[in-house]
Amino acid sequence: MHTAQRFMSTTLLAAAAMFTVHAHALSDEAFMKDAAQAGAAEIEASKLATTKARNADVKAFATTMIADHTKVADELKALAATKNVTLPDGPSVKQKAELKLIDAGDDDKFDERYAKNFGIKAHEDTIKLFEKASREAKDAEVKAWAQKTLPGLKHHLEMAKALPVNAAKK
Repeated sequence: MHTAQRFMSTTLLAAAAMFTVHAHALSDEAFMKDAAQAGAAEIEASKLATTKARNADVKAFATTMIADHTKVADELKALAATKNVTLPDGPSVKQKAELKLIDAGDDDKFDERYAKNFGIKAHEDTIKLFEKASREAKDAEVKAWAQKTLPGLKHHLEMAKALPVNAAKK
């Protein structure tokens, strides 16, 4: 192999290795950003529920979601700061649209819309996100945080399923 070919081959291997490392780092960064947006959406929806929900159990659930997701968001901010990751400061565009949908329409149905979309569906989606990070995150601290947070998210899902507006639909 000529010197130029060897140089080109070595350069390509080094570039591929750098891309692989960067791709893994982006995966953990993407998880943290997605987790931040999911938490922000949950907090916003729950704040709305504390004022619009009519069922006392739904309001109590919303209050718990605000407290728990705020604590998790603070933990995530601290973790992200150690990884030089800048987190989004609110829900994604899709989540903002979902927030508008639960706020629109018949107020008699608000409790059901909130409980179904942000009690059950959002927690199911977030659990999948955290389960994947628990298995696949490359950074040990990110993986550990996902694993530590997962049981609380699963508990939230069970709480949401037990709400009267959801339990009646089983």
